[in-house]
Amino acid sequence: MENTCYVTCSIGQCAELIHSAIVDGSVTGELLDRYEVQSPDGLKCLVMVYEKHYWRAGNRLTLTVTIDNMSGRTRVHTVGGGGGEGLFRFDWGASQSFEGVVQDALAPYLR
Repeated sequence: MENTCYVTCSIGQCAELIHSAIVDGSVTGELLDRYEVQSPDGLKCLVMVYEKHYWRAGNRLTLTVTIDNMSGRTRVHTVGGGGGEGLFRFDWGASQSFEGVVQDALAPYLR
């Protein structure tokens, strides 16, 4: 699954809310990498990759979160992966649940 939304908070606030929900709100949530690029005119893009164990999927899933303000407002894009078994990558809804953590954390700021 993948999801894109716009929020009324800054990139920094957004990143803090997401990080808190995934890492502080979970036993197995972990930030694997964080990469930030900023242009001279103040435009910014932040990419964070998280990993978390989901029992129902039977393994660890990743969630890539991209936050940018390239369009003049804060955009958040998420995509989960790695949760499937076999050829069909069926993960019992775990990827969607992982993305849902981000949606829940940002709910008060969704446009």
